[in-house]
Amino acid sequence: MTKATTLGELKATSYQSLSVKDELRKNLITQLQNKEAGFEGILGYDETVIPELQTAILARHNILLLGLRGQAKTRIARLMVNLLDEYIPYIAGSEIFDDPLNPISWFGRNEIETKGDKTPIAWLHRSERYTEKLATPDVTVADLIGDVDPIKAANLKLTYNDERVIHFGLIPRAHRSIFVINELPDLQARIQVALFNMLQEKDIQIRGFKLRLPLDIQFVFTANPEDYTNRGSIVTPLKDRIESQILTHYPKTIEISRKITFQEAKLTDEQRLIEADGLVKDLVEQVAFEARKSEYIDQKSGVSARLTISAFENLISNAERRMLVSREKSTFVRISDFSGIIPAVTGKIELVYEGELEGPAKVAHTLIGKAIKHLFARYFPDPTRAKKSKTANPYTEITEWFTEGNTIDVDDNLTLTNYKKELQKVNGLEALVKKFHPKLSENQTLLLMEFVLHGLSEYSQLNKNYLNGGFGFSDMFDSLFNADMEDDEQDFG
Repeated sequence: MTKATTLGELKATSYQSLSVKDELRKNLITQLQNKEAGFEGILGYDETVIPELQTAILARHNILLLGLRGQAKTRIARLMVNLLDEYIPYIAGSEIFDDPLNPISWFGRNEIETKGDKTPIAWLHRSERYTEKLATPDVTVADLIGDVDPIKAANLKLTYNDERVIHFGLIPRAHRSIFVINELPDLQARIQVALFNMLQEKDIQIRGFKLRLPLDIQFVFTANPEDYTNRGSIVTPLKDRIESQILTHYPKTIEISRKITFQEAKLTDEQRLIEADGLVKDLVEQVAFEARKSEYIDQKSGVSARLTISAFENLISNAERRMLVSREKSTFVRISDFSGIIPAVTGKIELVYEGELEGPAKVAHTLIGKAIKHLFARYFPDPTRAKKSKTANPYTEITEWFTEGNTIDVDDNLTLTNYKKELQKVNGLEALVKKFHPKLSENQTLLLMEFVLHGLSEYSQLNKNYLNGGFGFSDMFDSLFNADMEDDEQDFG
């Protein structure tokens, strides 16, 4: 459609004025009929959140996205912009982008009354039809709705009874747009009541000045569950006025979680060349899955998907740092590199009292250990069952090597040559990996050799010590005996 420049030209076209909700509905219907993909980049919601969201849009509802942190609530809201028309006309100079065929402000009505069909028309792109506000306790009615502007009143010589003295807030300026309020429960109750008044009565009340302003807005609210956000809650009248409440959730499978992490992780071209086996990628995701059921972590707070994204970025960067320090041309991610994800994990979890007693770093190590134990059975026989089995235990040669008093340290600073030399010291370790995984590359074989040591320690077959930037392995019983001796010496010292 040729873009009209005046109201007369607009009337001569086929343009029809639609509310923003009808506009979203119209474009969603076209998208569904054409079987086009919508909400690109939102993974794991195809059978849950997205169908419910589409239903709400078709029903022309205001929407509340309710879920824990890191569940893509804000991203979903931002993607709704793609369902708007690419351009819409508005009366040029209007603060609230008045519809030329249905003006609601004094300025818009006056322009048409004064200039008629010669009223200038401008066009607004859909990317500009989105407003987002993070709810905080200091947000005021003036911020969201507006206030009386005494300077404007003085300059125009107007009384406070004239609507032209109002300085519009964010919501009126989002007329004919999508308006998003994040963390709605954090808004003070009186601000929420003001929102309810706008949704229900279509009027603005500022300092006793009442203005009927039928704003056309698609409201989208996001919130954490009320039992988590002890800072506040959604007042009942407002919650009742939000027609559709949609529950979000974390990824339900490792595969979906991996796709999200790979999609969101910000890696440089050089970092993408660092080899990261599927095992280490799965371990990163499993750490988050373990965190979401850990007794040390506040489950009401949630464990954001940003944990795995940050952890994966740290994991790759840790391997890159070793490569640069060692002056090697290439490298691959090792299990010992997981010591580098500790800062990413500790910064993304909220500990309960028991977790605080353990300490965030120890909790993070525990989560990594549980992730290793969970995935170990995918690659090798269960060490506990193998020990009790009447058939030959495949781990016997390895554990006996440590029983003889041998130890190894595997830290993230070892060059590839020293890393390989250290792992090959252990009798039977390489043979075990090649027995169950004979067609692996050398790097994958070394990775699984280290993985076996970590797995055996999680099954209490070996002792694992946490070193700066790595791990040390020794015999389980010798370490227990030495620990008892140290305790005795302290008792009698």
